[in-house]
Amino acid sequence: QVQLVESGGGLVQPGESLRLSCAASGSIFSIGTMNWYRQVPGKERELVATITSAGSTRYADSVKGRFTISRDNAKNTVYLQMSSLKPEDTAVYYCNADLVVGSLPRLNYWGQGTQVTVSS
Repeated sequence: QVQLVESGGGLVQPGESLRLSCAASGSIFSIGTMNWYRQVPGKERELVATITSAGSTRYADSVKGRFTISRDNAKNTVYLQMSSLKPEDTAVYYCNADLVVGSLPRLNYWGQGTQVTVSS
């Protein structure tokens, strides 16, 4: 069975930093693009950052310059380094990735999310 498991969420004060991790496990043949999304209750899920298998990155305007997405292919893991955190960053953060599992075609998978709260 394939899983994407997020970790690293928590409660921080404005201006502080946090690093989220998402590890993929299972019979994974290859990993394509990996993404971080976030969602606030009552709001649409927002794409925060994306990184391709070649290492190309893109960010939402709201986090550009503050967040950095990276990946460690040897560990099947994607990271989101968040700095200068603002209360507006409070959300459930979800890991998302394109995976080839066994002999199946490439499909998109989601983690269950990790809570990030930025508050004084």
